[in-house]
Amino acid sequence: MRIAALDDEAHQLELIRHSMEVIGHECHGFARGKSLLRDLHRETYDLLVLDWALPDIEGPSLCQTIRTDLNSSLPILFLTNRREEKDLVEGLAAGADDFMAKPIRVSELQARVHALLRRAYPARQDSALSFRAYRFHPSTRTLRIDGRLVDLSRREYELALFLFQNLGRLLSREHLREAIWGIGTDTPSRSLDTHISRLRVKLDLQPSNGFLLSAVYGLGYRLEPLEGDQPAAQHAISTRIE
Repeated sequence: MRIAALDDEAHQLELIRHSMEVIGHECHGFARGKSLLRDLHRETYDLLVLDWALPDIEGPSLCQTIRTDLNSSLPILFLTNRREEKDLVEGLAAGADDFMAKPIRVSELQARVHALLRRAYPARQDSALSFRAYRFHPSTRTLRIDGRLVDLSRREYELALFLFQNLGRLLSREHLREAIWGIGTDTPSRSLDTHISRLRVKLDLQPSNGFLLSAVYGLGYRLEPLEGDQPAAQHAISTRIE
């Protein structure tokens, strides 16, 4: 995962960076809040670790800006010397997801980051998800059918995985648009239809492969296993390949 860490003390920033890299994450360090804000306009991260007291901006104010002006839902962990209950309330009210008091204890920091990432990106914690011949690899956002890699765009992959994770369930058009494009986005209806049409072809969703992707007029779409194959499909939903 890609993490951004903000702390104006160089040794603290280095400790955070090293703690994240040890457990397999890429960590980018920032010493000023405004520098991080500028970077967030053009770069993406999976989680933010923010110091509370900074020379140019207070942590809660920065957190609130990230939530409102950038409309970001990135998990945010505060690191601070403050321990009063009112400070905890202020930080969480500003939009933080967790709160850790300094001095930094490496094992606790790693555990809190791991917990936040697990909650924010549950699918990316799985090695693979198999539905008969279809095998999804969330960590790399790839899909293989009988071992063959399928060329999918990011949204095509997300839509395909979402449909398979909801096998047999009728999903409204709005539900699908919100799940793939996000709540509040003005996505043309034809964009969803185009993605569905491409998936039918790219994933070869036909009787011989045991799945049927159908449109329900006026409602949405349903991906379902063909009659007689329901038990195997339902079993596949819960199967995780390590």
